[in-house]
Amino acid sequence: IPAQWKGIQMTEKIALKEIKEKIIIALDVKSQSEAAKILELLPEARIFKVGLELFTAEGPGMIELVRSYGHQVFLDIKLHDIPNTVAGAVRAAVRQGVSMLTLHTSGGKEMMSRAMDAAREEAEKAGLRTPLLLGVTVLTSLKEKDLEEIGFRSEPQTQVLRLAGRALQSGLKGVVCSPHEIELLRREHGTDIKIITPGIRPVWAEAQDQKRIMTPAEALVKGADYMVIGRPIIQAANPEEAFARVVKELEAAV
Repeated sequence: IPAQWKGIQMTEKIALKEIKEKIIIALDVKSQSEAAKILELLPEARIFKVGLELFTAEGPGMIELVRSYGHQVFLDIKLHDIPNTVAGAVRAAVRQGVSMLTLHTSGGKEMMSRAMDAAREEAEKAGLRTPLLLGVTVLTSLKEKDLEEIGFRSEPQTQVLRLAGRALQSGLKGVVCSPHEIELLRREHGTDIKIITPGIRPVWAEAQDQKRIMTPAEALVKGADYMVIGRPIIQAANPEEAFARVVKELEAAV
């Protein structure tokens, strides 16, 4: 097996039909009307991310809109509060039918454990599938100097590994991290953990404000389960064509 493939379980072949399910389209827009245009232009996409800005502007109606197009919702609002408050927010998100939801691992083990319990209980009560709760480790906009300024003395990779471990101990099944930590997490946790990576930029796209980035093909080869891609697709002159280019890049990697 070539060295570059060591991060991925080769016994689990990726069917080409599953490639599209690994791409999460970030709806990084300001309004529901803008989001609706993107949803119209990308019927082949499977999962859409509703982030903090859009959710704050439009509320739960944004989740309903995405689901009305038959897509899954990745609600990326990075919950971080006292355990009881976060558990309540998770219950509300489950009732709204989200498939994936983020919370900050720095909120602590009790907060994450209570969130996971709330997700399971509410899903069972509503007859829904338990959403994938994801622990956010270190934001891709942060470098080692940035971590030092906020009181963390570890380099980003060490901090990611520590926080990912806490997330798994708390019952979470996945984490959000820079693509540069994928191999590290795979070596430590194997396939026990789902890895979602922002900071993904196709070779033909600009880095913009992301600092620790990687191409979709590189992230897939290293073992990413999902990759979040926003502006390179939604701000393209032809979003559907840009999405297709990313899919082809991933197919070539497979």
